[in-house]
Amino acid sequence: MSLRDDAHELQGELAVLRRALHREPEIGLHLPRTQEKVLAALDGLPLETSTGSSLSSVTAVLRGGAPGARSGPVVLLRGDMDALPVTERTGADYASLIDGAMHACGHDLHTAGLVGAARLLADRRESLAGDVVFMFQPGEEGWDGAGHMVEEGVLDAAGRPVDAAYGLHVSSSSYPTGVFTCRPGTVMAASAGLHVRVVGAGGHGSRPQDALDPIQAACEMVTALQTMVTRRFDVFDPVVVTVGTFHAGTRRNIIPDDAVFEATVRTFSAAAAERAAEVAVRLCQDIATAHGLTAEVDFVPEYPVTVNHAAEYDFLADTVREAFGEERFEPMADPITGSEDFSRVLDRVPGAFVFLGADATGDPETAPTNHSPLAAFDDSVLADGAALLAELAVRRLDRPSKEA
Repeated sequence: MSLRDDAHELQGELAVLRRALHREPEIGLHLPRTQEKVLAALDGLPLETSTGSSLSSVTAVLRGGAPGARSGPVVLLRGDMDALPVTERTGADYASLIDGAMHACGHDLHTAGLVGAARLLADRRESLAGDVVFMFQPGEEGWDGAGHMVEEGVLDAAGRPVDAAYGLHVSSSSYPTGVFTCRPGTVMAASAGLHVRVVGAGGHGSRPQDALDPIQAACEMVTALQTMVTRRFDVFDPVVVTVGTFHAGTRRNIIPDDAVFEATVRTFSAAAAERAAEVAVRLCQDIATAHGLTAEVDFVPEYPVTVNHAAEYDFLADTVREAFGEERFEPMADPITGSEDFSRVLDRVPGAFVFLGADATGDPETAPTNHSPLAAFDDSVLADGAALLAELAVRRLDRPSKEA
């Protein structure tokens, strides 16, 4: 039987696991119940399993049994495990039992799918021409879990460096259920936080001339940041700035001492990210100076650009088409403006990140998006997600010997 056929034999068990994970979502780097479920699901497989020290990660290594496998290539497959601080409103019979936490981004599917890939590959261990590292990662949603796992050595877990890495992300909208989509080059944006405190001198609202009003200067900064985007950056290498919080004052007739706002900055190349850090900080400081105030400005890089390596993209696209059919692959026209810490892995290892449509409504164009409290994912895609990850590992491990 093919990997895809074997994966569909596992579909029921993977759905049970996914729904158990969905009922008990956990947020951040420490996911003890999730880690426990993953370890139980992997129990009995011929894996070398370890857990993280600074986070509740699980790393499992499958040793290939083919001749020369111990010196063969190493492939890493990744699934993130954490949930979001969202209160679920789907009404599903397996909805979250944890107030204020929900698997609104589909990481429960990623985790169950990676377990499925481990089971599929374990059944084929004797024919694998190298080793496979399974990266079960906490803390993708703003906690840089991938960075923590890289620091703790996940890329060397097999005893030699990883040669290629692949990750998969489901989408509750935008793409038809069961369709894989990907693109070469930049596939997801870099993210950074811009934190600004404008410091003035408070006073009475009736006598602004005797105060230094930080609100006016801060408002000017907010609008100037949008002008900066259109006048200081190449339109073909875009920057997206969104001010999400703005806080100042206590009463309408009091000029406050300070005003604080925070923005997220998205860029699609390393050069634009570096330039945004310089230009945005200087802009805010210069506006403050022009008004006789000061500005404390911090530009905090979060996740770098997620970049699919061209050869690995071609390999992934060919694998989908050959294993699932031409109709199951759709080239992605534009990058996604969200960010991903799998970028930490792809910064160091050739690989690719692919998306899989998992809309549960029947209309992906109007379905609630990832991160919505109404986001609903069709777990019928679990088998094909697991099969693709396993297929990528098998074919990538075989590639060096075939090319030789």
